[in-house]
Amino acid sequence: MLYLLRHRLMSLLFTLAALSCLTLAAHAETRTVPTAYGDVAVEGKPQTIVTLYEGALDSAIAVGTQPVGAVITRGGQDVANYIQQAAGDIRIVGTPGETNLEAVIALQPDIILASAWTNEAQYQLLSQIAPTIVPDVPAFQPDTWTRELKLFALALGREAQAEEVIARVAARADDVRQQVETVVADGERDTSLVRWMPQGPLVMAENLFSATVLASAGFQVDDADLVKEGRPHSQPLSQENLSLMDHSWIFLATLNDDGREALAAAREAPAFQRLGANQSDQIVPVDGTLWTSASGPLAALAILDDIEAALK
Repeated sequence: MLYLLRHRLMSLLFTLAALSCLTLAAHAETRTVPTAYGDVAVEGKPQTIVTLYEGALDSAIAVGTQPVGAVITRGGQDVANYIQQAAGDIRIVGTPGETNLEAVIALQPDIILASAWTNEAQYQLLSQIAPTIVPDVPAFQPDTWTRELKLFALALGREAQAEEVIARVAARADDVRQQVETVVADGERDTSLVRWMPQGPLVMAENLFSATVLASAGFQVDDADLVKEGRPHSQPLSQENLSLMDHSWIFLATLNDDGREALAAAREAPAFQRLGANQSDQIVPVDGTLWTSASGPLAALAILDDIEAALK
């Protein structure tokens, strides 16, 4: 009996020791993350995450983490509507163009996920607070969001979750594409993506994130060569040039109340009423904070939902 008790005790101690070693190994695990400013070492799985870019917030939530800090969406006072519920009670630490360093420091982050537009001076300041990940990924490419997602997931120790969500988006895009091919005739899938501003409409680039999602769903996005290379959108169009944005479909985004009021006024103008998409009732109003500002897998899924709804 004594022998059995000793044997069980030794087995228990051995098991506890093994678990302790595994736990220490997990905490000691260090990954090397390639960034725009060189390799960054990240230990374990960061728990306190601050994001300074809408695509980073989207990616972090999509792979199963809960960031504590984020920047507001363009034209808004909070994170974008599509992700507010998932973001929960998140602290705002700046705008897309300006970070409140004191607010970031107060959150004591384990890691900071920044945008590819972060300059070196900003990076040096941020990296003194916590390991900072600045993507070295070209903008306005069809795979920009997936490359950023994989990089952020590597930094967070959640590579497998990133692959799962990429597959989920691809499957959803295939589903919506089949619906588009069923509902919309082959020669009537041409579209423009436009953001309506008080000073006039901006035609968005064909390689903007949401435009690539539209393309994955079977639409042919055309910016009419109005967008200069490397830019997200055209110069504002005058009323006389509205026909340049006309296609079978127009996905029309506004960022805020000012944009919505300007659009309501423009709808009364003869030039707007002559648009073919207007006459066929194929102008689709969409949320500009999602369609012309956001990026990431959750944004892609929300945009695909909007496209599906437009077909009905």
